[in-house]
Amino acid sequence: MKVLAFAASSSKNSINKQLANYAAKQIKDAQVELLDINDYEMPLFSEDREKELGQPALAKAFYEKLGDADVIVISFAEHNGSYTAAYKNLFDWTSRIDMKLFQNKPVIMLATSPGPGGAATVLAAAQGSAPYFAADVKAAISVPSFYDNFDLENGQLTDKALTDKIADAISQL
Repeated sequence: MKVLAFAASSSKNSINKQLANYAAKQIKDAQVELLDINDYEMPLFSEDREKELGQPALAKAFYEKLGDADVIVISFAEHNGSYTAAYKNLFDWTSRIDMKLFQNKPVIMLATSPGPGGAATVLAAAQGSAPYFAADVKAAISVPSFYDNFDLENGQLTDKALTDKIADAISQL
């Protein structure tokens, strides 16, 4: 099983990337590819730029990565209650190739933050819009207070209730 995991964040030290990687590695017999969205940086999307540039090769490459995966694990960072600008831009360009950009793949949606909110606002937005973009969401899990619930040294969640939620999500694949 091919699992594509990534953080919807451009941070080099993304806690969401750590969470996505952890969750993906819990899937037995999976070949995990941890993607960095910084590798897909493009000009800010606008209709004018789209007319000028067409569909950028990086957007096409990202779309193909999604299509090649059997499962997608995304962990959303939250900036001011919404998507990060880097993810939103990549999402906007890719959705112009095909609005059904998740291609009916099973998706586990995660989100975390250092605070108690666990980026739940952006997670709710992502989950709410997922059907319009052909994401078969198997679970949406918010991890609050990341540094209290994740062992950075061992790369693992430490809270049993949260590890159980991840295990339950994986069992639905």
